[in-house]
Amino acid sequence: MAWDGSEHHGPHADLAHRWAAALGGGVRDHVVPMSVSEAHQLLLTLARGLIDAADSGGTARVAELGGDLARAHFVGDEVLGRTMTVLATYFAELDIASGRAAELIGAFAGGYVRAFRTWLLSEQESVRTADIAARSVVEEQLRASEARLRAVFSQAGIGTGLSDMTGRIIEVNNAFAAMLGYEPEQMYELEVTDLTHPDDPPGMWELYAGVLRGDHEHAQMEKAYRHRDGHTVWTNINVSLIRDDHGRPQYTLVLVEDISEQRELRERLSYRAHHDPLTGLANRSRFFDALTEAFADPDARVGLCYVDLDHFKAVNDTFGHSIGDELLTRAAARLCACAVGENNLVARMGGDEFVILVPRTRRRRELIDLARTVLDAFTVPFDIDGHRLRIGVSIGVISEQAAETTTEELLQAADSTMYWAKTDGRGRYAVFDPSRRRREHTRAELLADLPGALARGEFFLDYQPIVDLGDHRPVAVEALVRWHHPQLGILSPARFIDLAEGGGHIIALGTVVLEQACREGRRWCDRFGDQAPVVSVNVSAEEVADPAWLERVQKIVADTGIPPDRLQLELTERTFMHAIGRPLQALHTLAESGIRIAIDDFGTGYSNLAYLGQLPLHVVKLAGPFIHRIRNAGTVGRSDLLILETIIDLSHDLGLSVTAECVETRHQADRLLGLQCDTAQGWYFHHPVHADVIADLLARELVEPGSLPLELPGSLPNPHGR
Repeated sequence: MAWDGSEHHGPHADLAHRWAAALGGGVRDHVVPMSVSEAHQLLLTLARGLIDAADSGGTARVAELGGDLARAHFVGDEVLGRTMTVLATYFAELDIASGRAAELIGAFAGGYVRAFRTWLLSEQESVRTADIAARSVVEEQLRASEARLRAVFSQAGIGTGLSDMTGRIIEVNNAFAAMLGYEPEQMYELEVTDLTHPDDPPGMWELYAGVLRGDHEHAQMEKAYRHRDGHTVWTNINVSLIRDDHGRPQYTLVLVEDISEQRELRERLSYRAHHDPLTGLANRSRFFDALTEAFADPDARVGLCYVDLDHFKAVNDTFGHSIGDELLTRAAARLCACAVGENNLVARMGGDEFVILVPRTRRRRELIDLARTVLDAFTVPFDIDGHRLRIGVSIGVISEQAAETTTEELLQAADSTMYWAKTDGRGRYAVFDPSRRRREHTRAELLADLPGALARGEFFLDYQPIVDLGDHRPVAVEALVRWHHPQLGILSPARFIDLAEGGGHIIALGTVVLEQACREGRRWCDRFGDQAPVVSVNVSAEEVADPAWLERVQKIVADTGIPPDRLQLELTERTFMHAIGRPLQALHTLAESGIRIAIDDFGTGYSNLAYLGQLPLHVVKLAGPFIHRIRNAGTVGRSDLLILETIIDLSHDLGLSVTAECVETRHQADRLLGLQCDTAQGWYFHHPVHADVIADLLARELVEPGSLPLELPGSLPNPHGR
């Protein structure tokens, strides 16, 4: 406390100055509710009063002054002691008797103490009053808080429940009770375990027991409750552990949200994601999930029946898609009725294709029996909107050990096997055959290799002599194409002709064959003149139907220089049946130019004798089956000879020559000669051989006429083919 001494002078100012200096350290850490100047003024007033009281001899005033100091809140721990020291020193300097000084100081101290006590009691009362008021406020706030919590608990839209550590339900709100069809009071009679449900997830109650033990503070899961009226309520629950002040588990609080609508929506969406919207069957996605589950056990034998409706497109095209959709739905129902079995699954793979999954089968016979059941079921016609529809199915059957294949390989094999059933005639089942599968793969590889093989010149020709039956002199040769495959070796036409036709390569291949045959024929003509054989080349229906075929043949003949009468084109009956209009005119043009036209394999198709006279023909080639039936004396039938005789006589009457194919025995050769057949070819005379061997044969024939039959080397024991 500072003292400037400029405002007052005299003894009381000196006392106030000393007093202020003494009290400065004593009140440093205490709050005095007045400014420095106010404190100085107070001490100056008190000093004047003390000096006046000391002169007048009264102690009552001194005691009052001590009380004024206390009431001014100069109440630090050392305020009174320092004040008494200052007063004792000052009174001694004034030569006031020690007894008198002690009386004055005692009076001041007494007044100070009494006032301090009074102030202290007042402060204590204020504190007590404030404490009481504070407690009242806190209690009121607590009551208000509890009321709010009670209102939140009871009125909350989310279900809330409280249970003790024994599992007894001690409190639930209206939302929880109403969710399950109860009043809150009715639920107080239940235990938590009374709310179990058959659809409770595995481990749920073990998790709840862990919360009761204090192993977990909370747990969240989906749980089903049984409503009081019997239906199921699906909820999302959150269980929390409430501990007491010592950390011991005391209650469990559960918050319950009704998610029945969300779950129903989720299940509908899941159903749509895994089921075909038209038939209600499992879709591809669900099927692959089930197939993957079946393959989880490597020891399981998994079976499939891959089912396709035969000629379903015709139903859509004829009766419309609405009838087609209804037929698919009815077909799906029949398949489900056939596929009895706890774990069997019927799925729609798309379009009119279905698959039956048998995840556990002991033997293939079970799948075959299932396929037969399906075939029998589809023999019954479908009655749809007044239409009586009959539709069959083709089925691929396969069963394999899960450890020995994959899901993709199994399904692909089943699909391929189903197409085997279609190829074999439809309305049947086919069983997966690994060897056939390998052949199919080889065929696919060959088809892929065909364009490159044509570009690389891997195709070459062998020739089979066609001899005069009278003297066995070679008069013609049939060009037979071979494929010199880099990996598979020499391939016969049976391995690749149909692939070339189906893959769109037959025209290119036919061009290669015709060019090679015509070049070789020209070389024979140059060497042997009139003794050169006619070169016979097979022609496909696709070639004849090509608008550029006539021009292409004419160009090859011109470029190679082969005489037209030394070239013969062989066409099958089927090719002639489709050779109408422009293709037939092309044949007439070629025949008129001198090229010989032969009908090949006569007797395997329609065998319509009437059209022989209408075609530009020179030769009729009898089909191999006719010749096979007269292989020896024991196989000859009178009707067989009569048919052959009729065809040969009619052909001769029409001015046509007749060639017999597949002659393998002397008996066949003699019989054909007796029937006046003109020429023949087959193993009895020659296997197909290379062009240089044909040249050697022709040269030998010039030296030793009629030396056939001869044993000459051949590249393939294939009597016939392109």
